[in-house]
Amino acid sequence: VALASSRPVGHLPLMVETSAPLATPCVKVCVIDGESGLCVGCQRTLPEVASWSRLSDAERAEIMAGLPARRGRIRPEKLALFG
Repeated sequence: VALASSRPVGHLPLMVETSAPLATPCVKVCVIDGESGLCVGCQRTLPEVASWSRLSDAERAEIMAGLPARRGRIRPEKLALFG
């Protein structure tokens, strides 16, 4: 974890914690399939997407490991619409 300094105008420096970006399966195709409840792009559920930044590394890794198997829950014609 690194600290970066930013200086708001007229204020003392503010120390902001920065870290490496989170691993994510997001491919910027954010469309929830009504039948499966999964995102067509990344195959996560809406609650998983919403809580992603608060999950532990282990929780994110567990979800990511299961994503390939979820793809089969979305009809192929829907997947084809989004590449």
